[in-house]
Amino acid sequence: MAAVEQMRRGAPARAPFWTIGRMRVAALVVIFALWEIAGASGLFYRGVLPSSLLVSKAFFDLLSSSSFWMHAGVTGLEVAVAFSIGCSTGAIAGLALGANRYVGDVFEPFLHYLAPTPKIVFLPILLILFGVGMGSKIALGAISAFFPMALGLAAGVRQVSPVLLRVGKTFRLTRLQVVRMIYAPALMAPLATGLRIGLGISIVGCLMSEIKLSKMGLGYSAMEYYRVFDIPKMLAVLLFVFLFAALGNMVIDRLMRIPGPDAATKRKWNVFTRRFS
Repeated sequence: MAAVEQMRRGAPARAPFWTIGRMRVAALVVIFALWEIAGASGLFYRGVLPSSLLVSKAFFDLLSSSSFWMHAGVTGLEVAVAFSIGCSTGAIAGLALGANRYVGDVFEPFLHYLAPTPKIVFLPILLILFGVGMGSKIALGAISAFFPMALGLAAGVRQVSPVLLRVGKTFRLTRLQVVRMIYAPALMAPLATGLRIGLGISIVGCLMSEIKLSKMGLGYSAMEYYRVFDIPKMLAVLLFVFLFAALGNMVIDRLMRIPGPDAATKRKWNVFTRRFS
């Protein structure tokens, strides 16, 4: 019935959840089957591509190790602080660039030129400023998360319909009401995208700095297993990082879907303003 209603409205029908779920399970089965076939084929050096069963055993062994959780705690703290600093400062910068055309024309080109630069090149400078401790790792992760949030929100602010802003002026909305009822709903998508990308590259920034120069963290732990050629445990650490990032994205996705206390007001406002757009 839902698919028929979507077709009546002109929206593409979405496949049932159970069909999507089955395809996801089938994709995972195919990936693990190819993994096992490649490992048993003899095309790779022995031990380079271990069985998924060995990796699974190493993964659960790590979960029962107190030293592993110490490394995971260090990385988790670095990522959390870096993600918070980078995304909050990026959001402020993005709103300023998008709201003020002159400021955007002056400073936004610098962000566009610096954004594609590999952030690891800043590590020597950060080591001088913050030392070899957690400070330099957090700074590199924060710099990594700053750019996607700033550029995404700046573009999102400019894409807000001028018609809606004129309607807001007609109804004499205050500045806070304009932000809450017009800008906030329009910026949910770029904000969610900036948070997801910022989380991913802040994790990459922290892990890269741990690999280069650190005695703690999951990046250091993975490199230590690599040095002794314990590939199953190295892959188990990487699997944990993948699950950590996936969980973070799920939390962000869930939080961005939670309706606020004024959701009913926003729906009424959106229905009304469609007549003017």
